[in-house]
Amino acid sequence: MKVNRNFSLLLLGQSIANIGDVLYMVSIISTIFVLTGSATTSSLVPFTITTSMFISSLLTPILVGKVNLKWLLACSQIGKTILLVILGILLLHITASNYYLIFIIIGLIAFFDGCANPIIQTLIPYYVKPEHLIRANGMADTVTQVIQAVMWFVGSLFLLVMSSQQLVWLVGCLFVIASILMCLLESVHHKPIEQKGVLEQISEGWKTLSNTPVLRKIAWTDFLETIAGTVWIAAILYVFVNDALNVDEKWWGFINGAFFIGMILGSIYCIKFSSFVEKRLGTFIFVGSFASFFVIILFGLNSSPIIALLLALCTGIFGQIKNIPQQSVIQTSVSKERLATVYTSLGAIGTGIFGVSSLVMGMIADLFGIRVVFVISGLLFAIISIIVHTNKQLFTRNVME
Repeated sequence: MKVNRNFSLLLLGQSIANIGDVLYMVSIISTIFVLTGSATTSSLVPFTITTSMFISSLLTPILVGKVNLKWLLACSQIGKTILLVILGILLLHITASNYYLIFIIIGLIAFFDGCANPIIQTLIPYYVKPEHLIRANGMADTVTQVIQAVMWFVGSLFLLVMSSQQLVWLVGCLFVIASILMCLLESVHHKPIEQKGVLEQISEGWKTLSNTPVLRKIAWTDFLETIAGTVWIAAILYVFVNDALNVDEKWWGFINGAFFIGMILGSIYCIKFSSFVEKRLGTFIFVGSFASFFVIILFGLNSSPIIALLLALCTGIFGQIKNIPQQSVIQTSVSKERLATVYTSLGAIGTGIFGVSSLVMGMIADLFGIRVVFVISGLLFAIISIIVHTNKQLFTRNVME
């Protein structure tokens, strides 16, 4: 695939923004912990972000029909940049008595992020030919996972030589560069389907999910996968490392790293064999789901840390083998004009369910033991594989212009 200018700008701009997101998150969590000394208060950061992104996912469809997608993406990044400058100034005056102001700012930044994420997924089919979607999605996912795997570690090192406020200013510079790159994107011809009322615009994506058979199935699988995926949050994985594997906390980092490396390898596989994957989308989505069911249950029942590393690696690989072809199915199942609202609705499912299911999985772990939640996660993937297998004829590339 010849990488065109617009896709390159989109990928580079979003990558720089993602690097900034991780560094700013490291800075904020560190700042709040220093101010409060409370791990519980620090854990409210991801909760605040998830809640704001959920609200954003519900409201973004109102803007999609009125604002050019390129400028909607660019303005969301510019908005994040302005808020980050405000945050940098705020950190000069923040104390233990007014640290709650930080949560207001990060909530607003997350709101802009919740708007940007579905727009990015929507723009890829505009900038990439349908036959190149697998490779494009694979490249985007690979870059994202590499950034996630590397930058959390690098961000911690930055805090050894920089203050939290200095790190925020560095992120501000990265956000400015990302904003400029987003502005350089070519505008796409995204025509609103028709003028509708506010409630109708908000519900447009949900109606499309409901009325499109394959998207209806994907919505259900995303719902189940979000619940299943909560077993990989730090709170549950930490307990698993201590109680099930009987090793110290550093193994949490090893397992987490193996999972991300697996995701990167899965993405690379989809890129390298994109033509092969393209012809068998339904098969790869099924294989990824079924293999995830098998591997996650083995992970939950296993007591060897070395085998746990291998199984975490496999979980990441099979997750990407499922998710990248699924992105191609989504992007070609409806007209491009409807994609943004589809992605906002799918995003709302993910963000809306994640917080609740994390709490429920934690309660189940306390009541029945940490291994049980991994068995439940595996069984949920078994259900997903059944849904995909029984509807395999739907999981194909069906280009809609």
